Amino acid sequence: MPINGEISSFLSSRRARITPEQAGVPVFGGARRVPGLRREEVAHLAGVSTDYYSKLERGNTRGVSREVLDAIARALRLNDTEREHLMNLVEVTAAPHRRNPRPKSRVAVARGTQAVLDAMTVPALVQNGRLDIVATNALGAALYSLPYPLAGTEPFNTAIFQFLDPRAESFYRDVNRAKKNVVALLHQAAGRDPFDEGLIRLIGQLSTQSAEFRALWASHDVIRYQRGTKRYQHPDVGELDFGYESFDLTTEPGLTMLVYTIEPHSPTAERVALLGSWTTPQGAERSVATNAPTRVSTDQTLSSPHGSEAQ
Repeated sequence: MPINGEISSFLSSRRARITPEQAGVPVFGGARRVPGLRREEVAHLAGVSTDYYSKLERGNTRGVSREVLDAIARALRLNDTEREHLMNLVEVTAAPHRRNPRPKSRVAVARGTQAVLDAMTVPALVQNGRLDIVATNALGAALYSLPYPLAGTEPFNTAIFQFLDPRAESFYRDVNRAKKNVVALLHQAAGRDPFDEGLIRLIGQLSTQSAEFRALWASHDVIRYQRGTKRYQHPDVGELDFGYESFDLTTEPGLTMLVYTIEPHSPTAERVALLGSWTTPQGAERSVATNAPTRVSTDQTLSSPHGSEAQ
């Protein structure tokens, strides 16, 4: 979708989710033809003219100020991530020639980052904006049944796994939530860098091959990794319950490290210890041979025009 269309769809989707009662807008009888707020109601709440807001919702962002965008964000009750997403979209449409090109999505990490991963005693991994797992420690690899180390292998993409690999249905104990979150992460990444060709191909493939992805993409929800929980059904050790923390790698822009936390003396701690006992070369070969999920390269497989887990 053109970036102007993204702004239009995003603003209209946020407008549709707010009722007049929630916004404190009086309603004077009669059926409303649209869900949520009308354009003129958002304009009134933001302190701009209806014509001005309507042009903005159509993607005409020329000359729009930060103050006006902040007022619209408040009127639409955008959270911090949604506000940032709106600013990113407007930045591109308002002055695309002045936007600094972002580096191509990374598919590897520096030695120092890998050393940090390897020093951890819990599962940990690094993802790029397309949700390729580009690095992991031994426990992280065992968790996803990936080869270790990853160097020289095709990237494992969590979005493709969730929507195009049937094994995801049994791996994620709340697969619907996981899918919603991964689509919201991709939306946030697309707003941050809408000209990332690999990301465009990934979204195109998922949209073509998954009706469920298309429906979720149309919701225009956005999130960022912060912290939360992950609940898996590992094919070898059973149910696993993790907390997780996320860290943007300032020394490697575009990459995010996810560190899984484990409650001491819990069933998950015991099962992860068992999983860790298989991270020897012999154990890794067993895991990969029996349970390895599909790994898809977003630079190669997604080149065909017909071609950030957060749960």
